[in-house]
This record gives sequence, C-alpha cells and structure tokens, in this order.
Amino acid sequence: MKLDPKTFLEVVKLSPLVSIDLIVRDSQGRVLLGLRTNRPAQNTWFVPGGRIAKDERIAAALARVAREELGIEMEPSQAHFKGVYEHLYPDNFANEPGIDTHYIVLAHEVWLRHLPDKLPADQHHDFRWFSVPELLADPQVHPNTKAYFSASV
Repeated sequence: MKLDPKTFLEVVKLSPLVSIDLIVRDSQGRVLLGLRTNRPAQNTWFVPGGRIAKDERIAAALARVAREELGIEMEPSQAHFKGVYEHLYPDNFANEPGIDTHYIVLAHEVWLRHLPDKLPADQHHDFRWFSVPELLADPQVHPNTKAYFSASV
C-alpha cells in the first residue's frame, strides 16, 4: 500500500523507517553508487536501496529493491546480510522544515556479474563504480554509505 505524501510525511515525523541497502560489487570488488535525485541525501553518491513496505517479507523486499533500483531479477539468497545500521538525516523527502528522517537499515552485499546497460533513474540520475578507497576519499559520497566500508564500524 502506497501512502499519500501527507500521510507518509506524518509517518516520517513520528517513526523510524526500515529499509534495505544493497552494497553491489562487481568482479573487481568495486562498489556501484548512484547520485541521489531525491531527499534525503540528495546530490550525494549512495548505494541503491529502498524501504520495506508494511507486511512485506525481507526476502520479497530484497527482490523488489533489486528490481526497482537495478532493473534486475535477483534471488534473495544472492545477497549476504552485512548488518543493521542507523541513518539519520536532518531533512525529509518533502523538504518540510523541522522534520528529520530516521532509517533503520538492513545492509546486504551482492556480487553481480551483469547489470542492465541502462539502470532505473527513479532515485539516482547517474551511476558509477567506485573502488573502496575512492569512495572513502570522495567528499560527495554520503557518510552513511562510507560507514559500510569504514574499519571503525
């Protein structure tokens, strides 16, 4: 069930959101990042991901996020759970003042041999492969993405 923007903003104001992030790696170990179109984290490089819907099982959410964010069919068994992370943002999807966004993120890593030539552009307007040292050094890569690769986490 998709919520209208006003109702969803109320949810964002009152509750943490639960989501899945996909740490997508290629055969060289590089990580796929997309340049975020929407808030929060707009105009930063970020891993693909998405919210888990009410009553949606985690395995179904993994498959849906891969389809929506990467344009691929993926078996949930291809993804390896990496941990639970918290993402806190001072803004929200509607840019409504005074409402922050809080995510509880289930991070999963997946190694892929092939991706479509053209990736979905709903959430990201550009995609790029980064080595881990590159993404850690790039100031435009969001700190929440860097946390997946930081030795201190």
